[in-house]
Amino acid sequence: MKKHLLWAVILSIAFLSPLSAAPDWRETYVQWYLQEQAEQAGVGETSADAEQMSADLEQAMELLEHLAESPIDINHADRQELEQLPFLTAAQVEQIVEHVYRYGGMRSLGELRLLPALTPDCRELLVRFVYIGERQPRRNSLRLDSIVRHGRHSVLFTGRVPCYTRRGDDNGYAGYPYRHSLRYQLTYRQRLRLGVTAAQDAGEPFFSGVNRWGYDHYSYYMQLRGSGVMENLCLGMYDVQLGMGLLVNSSFSLGKTAMLQNMGRASNALRPHSSRSSASYMQGIAATLRLSPSWHLTAFGSYRPVDATLNSDQTVRTLLSSGYHRTTAELQKKHNTHIWDGGLSGGYRRGSLYANVNAVFTHLDRQIRPDKRQSYRRYYPEGNDFFNASLDYGYATWRFSFAGETAINKSGALAAIHSASLQLGEGLSAMLLHRYYSRRYTSLHANSFSEGGHVQNEHGVYGGLSWQVSRSLSLQWYADYAHFPYLRYQVSGSSDAFDTALSALCKWGEWRVDGRYRMHIRQRDNADHTRIVNRTEHRLRLRARRSLGSSLGVQAQADGILVNYLTTHRGGMFTLQGDGSCRWFTAVARIGYFRTDDYESRIYQYERGLQYSFGFPMYYGHGLRYSILLQSAPSRRIKIAAKIGTTTYFDRSKVGSSLQQVDHSSLTDVDLQLHYVL
Repeated sequence: MKKHLLWAVILSIAFLSPLSAAPDWRETYVQWYLQEQAEQAGVGETSADAEQMSADLEQAMELLEHLAESPIDINHADRQELEQLPFLTAAQVEQIVEHVYRYGGMRSLGELRLLPALTPDCRELLVRFVYIGERQPRRNSLRLDSIVRHGRHSVLFTGRVPCYTRRGDDNGYAGYPYRHSLRYQLTYRQRLRLGVTAAQDAGEPFFSGVNRWGYDHYSYYMQLRGSGVMENLCLGMYDVQLGMGLLVNSSFSLGKTAMLQNMGRASNALRPHSSRSSASYMQGIAATLRLSPSWHLTAFGSYRPVDATLNSDQTVRTLLSSGYHRTTAELQKKHNTHIWDGGLSGGYRRGSLYANVNAVFTHLDRQIRPDKRQSYRRYYPEGNDFFNASLDYGYATWRFSFAGETAINKSGALAAIHSASLQLGEGLSAMLLHRYYSRRYTSLHANSFSEGGHVQNEHGVYGGLSWQVSRSLSLQWYADYAHFPYLRYQVSGSSDAFDTALSALCKWGEWRVDGRYRMHIRQRDNADHTRIVNRTEHRLRLRARRSLGSSLGVQAQADGILVNYLTTHRGGMFTLQGDGSCRWFTAVARIGYFRTDDYESRIYQYERGLQYSFGFPMYYGHGLRYSILLQSAPSRRIKIAAKIGTTTYFDRSKVGSSLQQVDHSSLTDVDLQLHYVL
């Protein structure tokens, strides 16, 4: 009781603090954008989906933070530079490039209002990442003294301290119960970016055992841009995206609403892998060469270790991506397999038309041999060597855009995805997407639009509308149908899925109100596996936010879920949030009450965290979630942040299971962060 009273006092102080100045627009606006993308896209049905969404958002956040710190000169930017901004559609990129070319550049960012393809929200976001440059571009020197004088150095330390003990902390985990990471990064305008990220999960050994060099995971990288013919060079760890992801996409990808917002735009990109995630990256060298104004060539080579579960004959049963190395069993799987990757992409671009030919070869030092006693694994990847090739192509004007990719693997199986978008009127756009993934198509690095989570065994059609009704009202709708010809996990035959969502956003004065309804139907086996039945999920979200002056805000949010599968499962959550800022201090307080019938009706809800940290806590049962986030910038070079969050359950005396079990009904975590910029 005393603990709850203390929390009530803290939350009241945070809500009522008389703060008066405007918050830092970079962090606030970027956080808002990513929150909208994540919550509208919807988190998947498992905690692994939530972890993947968190990793994707972390990478997106890093990219947007970098662009906010080193904005793009819109008068001298080409399509590739503008395509770094994930919220721009192909039509919007094309209209910006066309306007700059036709009128010899922009005199002010106010000219963005003359571009009908840009919605008010998009214009408001775009001005955070671009600026008006000089009429004649100047070459940026890469001399050492210039880098030292004008380069930006930053060091970021983040740590989490649990105020509870898991069973594994006493007996089972090899390391301390603390999670922490350390980042160093040097950026020099848009030309140079290099750094090191070291990350440690709770329970992993630190400066001991297999981690005698300190942290469990290191990410090191360097990117050099705009050096003559060498358009982009990445060394160390990097992410690759070719086309629409049928061959390789180790970069971030968001959900179906995000696909609607960028209208299915494809991009070929090389980016440094600065994330704490060890699940997906390349390691080696990658480069893009501009051979002429119309021709370019991208090549990459990679060699990296991965975790795997092995069979008794030392072949690979399953490649792992969790990155956890806490127990003896997990440590034995660490880096026990190695992957070689080589890729080549040659392309032509002339005006609105482009085409690229892509090829990727992958070799493992152990043979993949999945356990095929389960019939749904029949077409899982198998062997040592994999080869995939594709052709991706597209055409874009500000009214119409088309993009597609067709891929083939070494056995001749096909995968294809195509999207088309049309600007029907000012503020009204439509999109149609079709994909066909053969059950025999395999690619170890594919990551593209899908309902089933894999680029395999799926045939589907997606359509959507985005309508900016007025400056204050916008609507979005999509519907997606997918057919799975072959059986899948928990489905013993061919099956179907249908997903549709309608969302609305209204801005009126100091009010911002949005709502979203989603219906998701997937088919599964019934309890005795005699027939396939529908699992129908309805989700509803209503949220209202009011700004109280330039630095204070309050928000209320209600989530509801209804699941019909074998029986009926219901759940709901209501959350209140207050936030405020002054010149050097920011506070965000949040409290939520949840009640669900069971795990089947669980609720995921985004919760703002520290910089580069994103969480989608899962709630089921009966309880409270409350947290407070405090951020302070006592000087231009130093930022300090702390967050304390507690989840209290009223329906259980222990939380979790196995080594993660905590013999208490309440869990409290403290997050700390120190950011130093030179």
